[in-house]
Amino acid sequence: MCSYLTITAPVSGSGKGAAGWFRLTHAMAYFDHPYHSADEHTLNVDFLNKSEGPSARVAIELTPESARALVRCIEEALAAAGEASAPLPRLDAG
Repeated sequence: MCSYLTITAPVSGSGKGAAGWFRLTHAMAYFDHPYHSADEHTLNVDFLNKSEGPSARVAIELTPESARALVRCIEEALAAAGEASAPLPRLDAG
């Protein structure tokens, strides 16, 4: 079921799109019908730089199981690097 709720968070990093690398400023996550995936619903995550327009965007569409596996993978990588000694802050919608 679609939630129609988009969660946005400020991020700092880089993404690679069709025109090459660009600075990331935001990430958005939402559960909806995918654009490209054959699944009925996916967790869609966009990494973007709002000031550079639509070409500065990297999009992913993951099944719920794959999204949860990715979250675990990220947490394990941060823990292994010693970066996860404190809980991650809660990201508010906005």
